[in-house]
Amino acid sequence: MSIFQKLFKQTFIYGVATVLPRMLSFLLVPLYTDVLPTNEYGKVSIIFSYFVLFNVILAYGMETAFFRFFNKESDKQKVVSTSTISLLISSFGFFALALLFKDQIAMLTGIKEDYIVLVIWILLLDALVIIPFAWLRANERPMKYSFIKILNVFINLGLNVFLLIYLKKLSDDFSSLKSIVIDNYEINYIFISNLVASGLTLLLLVPFYINLKYRFDKALWKRMMKYSLPILIAGVAFSINETFDRIILDYLLPEDTAEHVVGVYSACYKLALFMTLFSTAFRLGIEPFFFNYSENKNAPETYARITKYFVAFGALILLGVVIFVHILKVFIIRDQAYWEAVKIVPIIVLANLCLGIYHNLSVWYKITDRTKFGAYISVVGAGLTLLLNFILIPRYSYLGSAIATLVAYGSMMLLSWYFGRKYYPIPYNLKKIGMYLTLSISFSILSFYIFDSNYMISIPLLLVFLVILYASEKRELKQILKK
Repeated sequence: MSIFQKLFKQTFIYGVATVLPRMLSFLLVPLYTDVLPTNEYGKVSIIFSYFVLFNVILAYGMETAFFRFFNKESDKQKVVSTSTISLLISSFGFFALALLFKDQIAMLTGIKEDYIVLVIWILLLDALVIIPFAWLRANERPMKYSFIKILNVFINLGLNVFLLIYLKKLSDDFSSLKSIVIDNYEINYIFISNLVASGLTLLLLVPFYINLKYRFDKALWKRMMKYSLPILIAGVAFSINETFDRIILDYLLPEDTAEHVVGVYSACYKLALFMTLFSTAFRLGIEPFFFNYSENKNAPETYARITKYFVAFGALILLGVVIFVHILKVFIIRDQAYWEAVKIVPIIVLANLCLGIYHNLSVWYKITDRTKFGAYISVVGAGLTLLLNFILIPRYSYLGSAIATLVAYGSMMLLSWYFGRKYYPIPYNLKKIGMYLTLSISFSILSFYIFDSNYMISIPLLLVFLVILYASEKRELKQILKK
């Protein structure tokens, strides 16, 4: 069980680095929904949608390539320096071009120029920490990784609270602050907070750049790029799946309602955060493990067990969030004007569970160097996202976007499982995985859509699921807890 002990330990630490910061940033949702009208929150959501896309483009799969070649090559320093130099050149090249054409970008996206400039700076700073953070993970230094990640969010959160709530109040007592108090500047303050946090994060990682021996291996770089470019395509497709529904909503809906709709949809989408946190923390802990353990003869059986555990706990989270969503919304989304979109939550939580399962299943193409399949599958998902959004939004508004997300992620999950059987067979326990998913989805539908979140029915359903889960896994759970 030592393999699982190490895995769970690292997943827990990375989980803290992911869950705690995002729980803290979760506080930004009630803050933003208190301070910003629905249409202004919609603007912020649209800008962050572009953030996701360009973060992927600027990383261009180099992080995953770094892990693969760091574990594969004997000269690890050469991998570190080559990937770092590559990202330095591409990041500063993007920065220069983006600033040069900022007016054209503003016209094309409909985003104010001053927001564009702030976003360009943030994107640069975030790109420069990709390899330093990957290096920390590859060298199994999760505590430092976690500390910096958590500090970033504390700074971001603190500045948001100060600039959006206290700055104007303090300026009445301290005249020196009046010069930075600007009316209708709330969105700028949000991105300024992000910029300062990103800048300080890079500052803490400067020793990585100072101690690095700069050597660029062109042949190695070509092999890394060949490996990473399909991941870039998959990443772009993923960003379309994840965020382009906001952009399409803004594009397709009438101008006087579009930003309001994006605002309420984005706010209620946040209620699925618990599933996202679980999936992300698990993925961060599991990805280095997948590569390190790939040569072990028992790897397929181990991967199968890990996926079963993921599905079991993910199904439990799905049911828990759906049952208690009306309690969660009161604490997370303070303004009732946003609550109209809460009906999307079960769909989005299930969609994110499918995405998490897909990430677990995707181990086969990463460790067999068939990353092109990741690109193919993600492109199919992106195509479904775009097609279904354009078909469903005019008729069903944001509900159509939620359905498109579920169909896209569900299809990606099934495709990865189907192709994985041929190229890297893994003996998944489909009977138990299917049972957990079926029970969780059925109970969620009964609770939310049939009995309208009646706790006299919903809570017993949750208890029944827990009993079945424990009865099915008690032997292995006891072994893990004993260890």
